[in-house]
Amino acid sequence: MMGGDASQPELTMLSLFLRADWVVKSVMVLLVLMSIWSWAVIFDKLTRMRKLQRLAGRFEDAFWSGGSLDDLYNRVGQYPADPMSSVFSSAMREWQRSAARGYARESAAGLQQRIERVMQVTLAREVERLEKWLPFLASVGSSAPFIGLFGTVWGIMNSFTAIAATKQTSLAVVAPGIAEALFATALGLVAAIPATVAYNKISNDLSRYAGRLEAFAGEFSAIISRQLDEEG
Repeated sequence: MMGGDASQPELTMLSLFLRADWVVKSVMVLLVLMSIWSWAVIFDKLTRMRKLQRLAGRFEDAFWSGGSLDDLYNRVGQYPADPMSSVFSSAMREWQRSAARGYARESAAGLQQRIERVMQVTLAREVERLEKWLPFLASVGSSAPFIGLFGTVWGIMNSFTAIAATKQTSLAVVAPGIAEALFATALGLVAAIPATVAYNKISNDLSRYAGRLEAFAGEFSAIISRQLDEEG
């Protein structure tokens, strides 16, 4: 009994990889690299979104505290680290430039439009930065199973070719080839499932955060409009 077990090929993940055809090996290596890179993107995005939500909360507390917007702008600076502060900073920068040039009453509407346009451009740029690498997660989620399936089909073809050459159809002969072929499909699913789940979550989080930025830009635009009416 012991001797019969020892004669059977070892079916560990490493042995399955080493026994595989070079095409199947290439598929496995590609899927492992895709999985590793996906996890790196997932960790970075989730960490960054949590950080940005905290920074947005702190900024909103400071913004609605009733203090001077000019003082807040000086504290934030011209190149802040988070998108909400960037939207505020871009609007204040345009406001101060126009105030320095001196704007007449009839140009108040034009000034407000420029400020709103600047905020929208800044908001779109910041959201675009946050969306970086999300298409990669979507690509991994959609393509990894098919890449793994290609490796499986190729491996099964090789297994049947070997069976035809040796003319042996026992389970001990067939099982290792089928196992290494199915291993490629398993790796494809291991890469695709986390990428798909993370893509959906991060996309939803990003949509809510973008809505939060849009709401702030609208509120700040209303404040600017009231300020221009008072100065007019």
